Amino acid sequence: MEVTSHSDPLHTIPIKNPTSGFMLRHPAHILSQGFGSGLSPIMPGTVGTLFAWLSFTVLTQRWPSIFNTFTWCGIIVIGYFIGVWACEITGKHMGIADHGSMVWDEIIAFWLVLLFVTPASFKIQLCAFILFRFFDMVKPPPIGYFDAQFKGGFGVMLDDIVAAFFTLLFFSLWYRW
Repeated sequence: MEVTSHSDPLHTIPIKNPTSGFMLRHPAHILSQGFGSGLSPIMPGTVGTLFAWLSFTVLTQRWPSIFNTFTWCGIIVIGYFIGVWACEITGKHMGIADHGSMVWDEIIAFWLVLLFVTPASFKIQLCAFILFRFFDMVKPPPIGYFDAQFKGGFGVMLDDIVAAFFTLLFFSLWYRW
């Protein structure tokens, strides 16, 4: 059940299970909830990461002249900063600063991983997916530190970027040996 504040018609306290109706009320919700992928009742972060993988693959293969390395870098950088705003707004409207349905952080972070890992075989991409999900869910140090210390939209986005960094660090070390 959603309880609406009189001072802000979008502010609800708290929304535990957001609906598509909630998502469609504000552009920030659509983005932060990964165009609906974050509304999955089961493992929304994993579903959001799968959405990232699928969208990256489809866009890169379908329009390689548009979705090249340079374009993806721009999308990721701009998407990060827009994501800080969108996750901040959505967290406030939900009454939960880092709700599990907000998956834009996973999307941007996994696009970053794929940018550096691809082109690669399906097995390598699957390994990247599993490693990223491990780092994002378990939050080993220092990822857990960043998750605990930084709040709001910036905090939502930051810990996933750190998880992406650790995924890429693992691949770098793996390729080196």
